[in-house]
Amino acid sequence: MKLFQREQRSLFGEILDWMLTPLLLLWPISLALTWLVAQGIANKPFDRALEYNVQALAQLVSVHNSRVRFELPQPARELLRADDDVQVYYQVLGARNELLSGERDLPMPLDDEKPAVGDVRLRDGEMRGQDVRIAYVRVGLDLPGAQAALVQVAETREKRSVLATEIIKGVMLPQFAILPLAVLLVWLALVRGIKPLSQLEERIRARRPDDLSPLDDKAVPLEVAPLVSSVNDLLTRLKDSMATQRRFLADAAHQLKTPLAGLRMQAEMALREGSTEDLKQSLRQIGRSSIRATRTVNQLLALARAESDGTSMARQPCDLARLTMNVVQDCLPRALEKRIDLGYEGAQPGAPWVRIDGNATLLEELIRNLLDNAINYTPSGAEHPGVVTARVLADPFGKVVVLQVEDSGPGIAAAEQALVFQPFYRVLGTDADGSGLGLPIVLEIARKHEAVVSLEDARPGHVPPGARFNVRFISSPADTG
Repeated sequence: MKLFQREQRSLFGEILDWMLTPLLLLWPISLALTWLVAQGIANKPFDRALEYNVQALAQLVSVHNSRVRFELPQPARELLRADDDVQVYYQVLGARNELLSGERDLPMPLDDEKPAVGDVRLRDGEMRGQDVRIAYVRVGLDLPGAQAALVQVAETREKRSVLATEIIKGVMLPQFAILPLAVLLVWLALVRGIKPLSQLEERIRARRPDDLSPLDDKAVPLEVAPLVSSVNDLLTRLKDSMATQRRFLADAAHQLKTPLAGLRMQAEMALREGSTEDLKQSLRQIGRSSIRATRTVNQLLALARAESDGTSMARQPCDLARLTMNVVQDCLPRALEKRIDLGYEGAQPGAPWVRIDGNATLLEELIRNLLDNAINYTPSGAEHPGVVTARVLADPFGKVVVLQVEDSGPGIAAAEQALVFQPFYRVLGTDADGSGLGLPIVLEIARKHEAVVSLEDARPGHVPPGARFNVRFISSPADTG
């Protein structure tokens, strides 16, 4: 039952409904129960008077000369006729159920109602079309073999109904005043109870648009604290998201400034060049700068995509060995151009324990950045060609699949191994072309897949030591079963 129907749910209305609906439903039940109790209360004094009257008449039954006699004195008659509002009837039957005095048509007790001599009983009945209350008693007679005499007194129920009605009025009339007062008090209590919510709303509305600091969960009721905690968590994630966007814009502006300036400078030089060979050289420089700018933009977009909320990332079973082999094939032309021996070894596509749940596009981006990083920083020549190897290793006991990218380059010093995963950081002393975004992209994509990235020397103790990147994934549940 809804007392207050609304298009949009209201917490105030919901609580008010659940408090007032039972109250209004129980009120008629309370009326009915009060009526029943009032009837019982009203019957008691009149029943006692009936019992007294029937006992008084029973004492007037006597035996004289072996005959049952009943003499009703005038005072007793006046007692039975004392009230004009109530009709009183009586009946006295002798040993052979002969009528000694009173009303002949007063109903007899049922056959199964045979109380002991002297035991007064009460019952309801009907006399001349009126409901009556009857008290009766059996009177023992001092006659051999004679059955007990029967004395009955009945009265109509008008005064009982009047008394019950007065009791009902005395009990229920105050409730007509108390019920609206109770509704008002409930209303005021709810207004006061939800006041902290209104205050919380005012504090939120008063905030500046750039204020994403947590709300004070100590200044709200205990029941609202989880909601405030959830809002604070949302504010924290929103703050991190906005910080990521600002960092992306700053990084993009910083990284694109140099290649764009170089393009403009090369274009101005091309305009001033007189010879065809110098013009071609300038155009080749413009082409290389545009490729570098395009790659920087692609890496910035990949980093932004990797740093986005992981809940929106589409996941599906991915064969890590197949993805790695596909990326290795894509990187072969660039490796051949630098005379680098690029290869793959390890688990084959379709092998057990190499499937993981993830996003195929992001995983390919992770593998490509590791391979590009290895190709960029691995020196190679005709006499000493560089070697870059990609591996996929499965551990069925640990339910882990590991991606390794190993190179024969100069390696990374221990002091710099943690720094290379920071955006735009590049190892000093290298002339390799790059923007310093590849490894941060790898770290972000790995984090989205609950994977762990580690870095170590490929050949400890050798010169050069080389570098080996390890990415440990959890195998797909479909393969662990």
